[in-house]
Amino acid sequence: MKTVICRTAAAACFAVSAIAAAQAPQAASALNETQLLGRQVFAQSCGVCHLQPSMGVKTYGPPLDKTAANGSDDVMRAFILNGTDRMPAFKYYLKPAEVDAIIAYVRTLPAPLAPAANAQK
Repeated sequence: MKTVICRTAAAACFAVSAIAAAQAPQAASALNETQLLGRQVFAQSCGVCHLQPSMGVKTYGPPLDKTAANGSDDVMRAFILNGTDRMPAFKYYLKPAEVDAIIAYVRTLPAPLAPAANAQK
């Protein structure tokens, strides 16, 4: 009986991982070439501060999504190129095409869901 349960659990885990693996390429294929480049450069250059390393851990910089910089590409470009008091400038590090690619990728990231105003506590 224990063997049947273990095999069933193993098969279920395998099925879930196979489904997740099949969905991952579909999500990546939804991005165009510029957005894919942006995802790569974002992970390499921005992810240290803007990506959550693990669940429940705060990031140094704010998490970014399509509403970042009030949705303005020009404002986001200025932040990336010139930096802020807490963020380094990347104008000598990133090429203009890479900055544009980062912006294109960030604009694909969904905004977090706002908590319901009348949610019960």
